Amino acid sequence: MTHPPPVDPRPSPRLSPRPSQVSLKTVFTVTLGAFAIWATVSFVGRTMLALTLAIASLMIAVALDHGVSLLKRRSLPRGPAIAVVLLACGGVIVGLGFTVIPVAVSQGKALFLRLPDIFLAVRSTRLFHGVDDRIHIARQLADFERQLPKMLEGAAAPVLAVLGGVLSAVAAVATVVILTIFMLIFGGELVHEFLRETLPQRRSLYTALMEKIYRSIGGYLLGLGLICLVNATLTTIFLAIAGVPFFLPMGIVSGLSSLIPYAGPVVLGTTVTLIALATGGTGTGIACGIYFLAYGQFEGQVLSPIIFRRTVHVNPLVVVLAILFFSELGGIFGAVVAVPAAATIQIVAREILRIRRDRLHLAATPLNSPDAPAAESEPEHHRS
Repeated sequence: MTHPPPVDPRPSPRLSPRPSQVSLKTVFTVTLGAFAIWATVSFVGRTMLALTLAIASLMIAVALDHGVSLLKRRSLPRGPAIAVVLLACGGVIVGLGFTVIPVAVSQGKALFLRLPDIFLAVRSTRLFHGVDDRIHIARQLADFERQLPKMLEGAAAPVLAVLGGVLSAVAAVATVVILTIFMLIFGGELVHEFLRETLPQRRSLYTALMEKIYRSIGGYLLGLGLICLVNATLTTIFLAIAGVPFFLPMGIVSGLSSLIPYAGPVVLGTTVTLIALATGGTGTGIACGIYFLAYGQFEGQVLSPIIFRRTVHVNPLVVVLAILFFSELGGIFGAVVAVPAAATIQIVAREILRIRRDRLHLAATPLNSPDAPAAESEPEHHRS
């Protein structure tokens, strides 16, 4: 007779629950990161005007600081050098205010009032009918033409709104001027204070990176200003010789269109050509079209390479994509700062990749070089 096995009086052990794979620190970090992203987006959305004025002031200050540095290299202290640069800029603005700006404003008002007649003249041209047969723009233009008188009345009626807009523009200009002066005086000291707080082993890297961005962006802005001046001068002279009315405001706007590479001159050149076609006839319109095509080639193939030969080079595709995204984000001002922003990102990205190559002891090899596969399979030590 078999006996049953003895029963263990001790209770059977229970399976303990597995510890959670997500720690409280991870949850806190993710929550804090999501909150930081939300706070940043909210801050940018609520302070877009202030950010725009600050970035505009920073760009102007960086451009003017190159003039200050030039005077400092000629044994002039920084304070007097800043004063000389600011007085020179003020003198140019005052001179334009007494000579060019009043005439440009007068012609601009006349152009604005004649827009309905210009639209009507454009619609009666053979070129417009040929384009309309393909893309059908007559309906959209007719709707805009019907709304234009209401837009003009609405723009001229509320005097308080116009006055408020003028005051806002004056306040914005004054803010940019004050911020630019403060950045010229105290900006360099602030940058040096930031660099002194960095790790000693990284300080030289950050200093070199800031210097590259400063030289490239400052040179780009100075060159861009020179290109805008050349564009405005040549276009104004040509339109005046061709007998196109409103030549001064259209020439100034043509110069400003160079602030937006590729897209700006194309859109402005097409618009001015249509206005010349409507106001001066077919011959004047064709002459304007030929001029803008020729000047576009001159600016892109001759003027820009000469002026920007010492600044950062950004791929044209990157420029177009940057303009597309930044204009969607910040409108016209976003399109203007697209190229400096893309250049800054390019400089930082190249420096990060260089650091990575140094860590992996890799040498930079062109993609079309026959040594490229060997460089990937057998890393070469970076030269010291």
